[in-house]
Amino acid sequence: MADWEPAYVLAELCSGRYFRNRTEKYTVKTVGITPKPATTMGGLKVLPDLTLADLTPADAGLLILPGGDTWLDPVHAPIYPYVREFLDARVPVAAICGATMGLAANGLMDDRRHTSNDPGFLQTCCPSYQGAALYVREPAVCDRDLITASGVAPLEFAREILKKLDVFSPKTLDSWYRLYLTHEAACFYSLMESLPKG
Repeated sequence: MADWEPAYVLAELCSGRYFRNRTEKYTVKTVGITPKPATTMGGLKVLPDLTLADLTPADAGLLILPGGDTWLDPVHAPIYPYVREFLDARVPVAAICGATMGLAANGLMDDRRHTSNDPGFLQTCCPSYQGAALYVREPAVCDRDLITASGVAPLEFAREILKKLDVFSPKTLDSWYRLYLTHEAACFYSLMESLPKG
């Protein structure tokens, strides 16, 4: 797992610090194929809170699929029916970098606008991929309940997720994004001014 790719959005969902509704909360839970700890690309050990057998759209507000180098490995095959179940239930699914390859190989991007690291790479690595006509050359794309992003766009990935969940006001989301993109102090003040008072 490329642990840095979902970092921006996880911090905001867990803290809720810029939510328009400060009483709204998200609890982030990690999911594993088995209950065994997994080691991320950054060397962190993650103990899954749930296994796939415990995962249901009814209990979730979003499913995030972080990138990594192993999404085409057969060990990940059990995940894709759950992704389809989430999309059919209209629960957003967000995939970045290598995770988009797994979605492409399993036909989950064939009928939605999407992005990834490169369309040619998807076609080479995923011969069954049929969605090239819907590929968009943007850092991150949201179509219906599927959010996809290039591996070099974790900030845009976070922005699309936060927009889809509608937890920030539009002004807060714009200021938050511009702050991390430009590093300008004026964006921080704009962010602070955009927050609900009291």
